[in-house]
Amino acid sequence: MTVTHNVAQQRYELQVDHGLAIAAYRQQGDSRVFTHTEVPPEDEGKGIGARIVKAALEDTRNQGFRIVPACSFVVAYVRRHPEFDDSKR
Repeated sequence: MTVTHNVAQQRYELQVDHGLAIAAYRQQGDSRVFTHTEVPPEDEGKGIGARIVKAALEDTRNQGFRIVPACSFVVAYVRRHPEFDDSKR
């Protein structure tokens, strides 16, 4: 399973057993504001949300953008992985 970046929809996507998991963002200048994360209910609890968010944040960093967590899942992920916390940059 590979996470892909759908630039037109401003989201990262991962095809899973029961549909599409996404991490959506809004581009604002040099920042990506992560606004929504969604995993099909049948696939929750399998680490899919963490997988797609990690890939999205790594790609965001590699492209030189700041990470702004606005969705509760991304906020919690960044708390557990402070290397993605750009609030102190």
